[in-house]
Amino acid sequence: MTRHDRVRCARGQSTAVQVGSARGQSTVEVVGLLPLLLAAGLAVFSLLNAGRAEEVAGNAAEAGAVALLQGREPRAAARAALAGWPEQRAAVRIAGRRVTVRVTPAGPFGARLRASATADAGSMR
Repeated sequence: MTRHDRVRCARGQSTAVQVGSARGQSTVEVVGLLPLLLAAGLAVFSLLNAGRAEEVAGNAAEAGAVALLQGREPRAAARAALAGWPEQRAAVRIAGRRVTVRVTPAGPFGARLRASATADAGSMR
């Protein structure tokens, strides 16, 4: 539905003029919201990756500590616990009986959302 208003011309005649057409309004609104939707999707993706990185780092650190207790190579055990993309984006550090694993998630905010986990194999008895 369109609105028409009556406008008087200079000669005194009135004519109908179309005011405020709604055609294309939805398209303009969707185009305006696209950057917001893209930013929200990117934020959700980054947070999910950060959560996965934290979980995997903890599991790998524990696997390395268990390997120390069993007399196996802790670095290899920690690396074996990292599956998929975390394997290429992880750093494993062994200091005495302590295993620390740092995983940097993929994505544009990966360095800011880096996860680190430490597991201790306890003292030698």
